[in-house]
Amino acid sequence: QVQLVESGGGSVQNGGSLRLSCHASGYTYTYTKSCMGWFRQAPGKERAGVAVINTVGSLTYYADSVKGRFTISQDNAKNTLYLQMNSLKPEDTGVYYCAARPGIDCNSASLVWPTLFGYWGQGTQVTVSS
Repeated sequence: QVQLVESGGGSVQNGGSLRLSCHASGYTYTYTKSCMGWFRQAPGKERAGVAVINTVGSLTYYADSVKGRFTISQDNAKNTLYLQMNSLKPEDTGVYYCAARPGIDCNSASLVWPTLFGYWGQGTQVTVSS
């Protein structure tokens, strides 16, 4: 059973930075080809893809709204996924979720269809004030 636990959310001002972490357990992160990603859900809106990464090869895809500001990365030794968020804007506010799709590489559709991901964390709140 895959378990994902996020941490690192909080409240920051416009232009600030945060780093989210997601620890994965229940399968061998390093050797299992998987697509891991970050999604966010703002109040009254649908869950949307932010960034995804292949656990093998580290190919990444980003939503246009975060390109140049956010960086997704992973530490395979720690089974941990990260999202470094810089130059945060109020429109980045929402609950951020870590997600896993074991056995499948990411592609551009991974950002568009959250339902492709079978495992989710509990979410962590990010609030950016103007």
